[in-house]
Amino acid sequence: MPSEEFARAMLYLSLSVVGVPGNAAVIAAFLLLFYHENRLLAADAIVLHLACVNLLVVGVRCVLETLASFYVPNIFGDLSCKAVIFIYRTSRSLSIWLTFLLSAYQCLSIAPPGSRWASARTWVAKYLVFLFLFLWVLNTCMSIAPLMFSFGANSNSSMTNYGINVQFCYVNFPSKLSKDANGATQVGRDVVPMALMTVASLIILVFLYKHSQQVKGLRSSSSSGGGGGGGAEQRAAKAVVTLVTLYVVLYGVDNGLWVYTLTVKKTMSSSLISDLRIFFSSLYAALSPLVIIASNRKVNSRLRCVAQEKPVMEKATSMSTM
Repeated sequence: MPSEEFARAMLYLSLSVVGVPGNAAVIAAFLLLFYHENRLLAADAIVLHLACVNLLVVGVRCVLETLASFYVPNIFGDLSCKAVIFIYRTSRSLSIWLTFLLSAYQCLSIAPPGSRWASARTWVAKYLVFLFLFLWVLNTCMSIAPLMFSFGANSNSSMTNYGINVQFCYVNFPSKLSKDANGATQVGRDVVPMALMTVASLIILVFLYKHSQQVKGLRSSSSSGGGGGGGAEQRAAKAVVTLVTLYVVLYGVDNGLWVYTLTVKKTMSSSLISDLRIFFSSLYAALSPLVIIASNRKVNSRLRCVAQEKPVMEKATSMSTM
């Protein structure tokens, strides 16, 4: 195997090794939380949903890219290729919109009680299931077009001048117009939530700054200065800002490369740009559960409980067999 192919395989394998168990751990922690408390807060439900779609992104795409790097692309026919492209594009765009929904909800959560924004937060929490359904329908509809142009690597179809080589699949656009239209739709679908979540994160940062200034003022005026209430809210806000920053950087690179492929001739025949785009967009799905585990106390505590219960159960089992 050439060194370039080996490096490519190791990169995608590392994303799979980090992203699959990471997102699975977040999902398991929230399911345990729901089992014990019989409910999930709206923010927790959004993070759980985000972990599910990120697991799809990493599990479907990165695992297949790893297999393709090890020269097993011919197991994917036209139908399986279309399914993979559809699932990946839908889950990828859902990951973006759910990150925006999380940042918007966190922005509403810091609104003063009784304000119009606090009422909006209550409305979002009440109709969250319908918001999830709307996002699924919207992103599913926006991912249908490429299905018509996707073919397996072992297909009789040959690469066109407007094709994308993704190792195990070819996405052959029939004309420059169809390629540009698909590209513009994809960029618009990513840029709109990116701009909105950036605004929401800036509002959160301004709130955190003002709150820290107020806490400093209280501490300077009283030796027993508080400022501890709202600590959980602040941690959640900081975690959301971290996720949004991670998204903006990684998906910014991804969309920059996509715009490059749309504006520069004869770049689509090479899989290098496609590899870089998939890597950076999948990197968010692989790293975001690490941010959630490190910053979310509910997830952290549930995972610690499971880790502590396992040795106790093993000890009890070994004692019972003595």
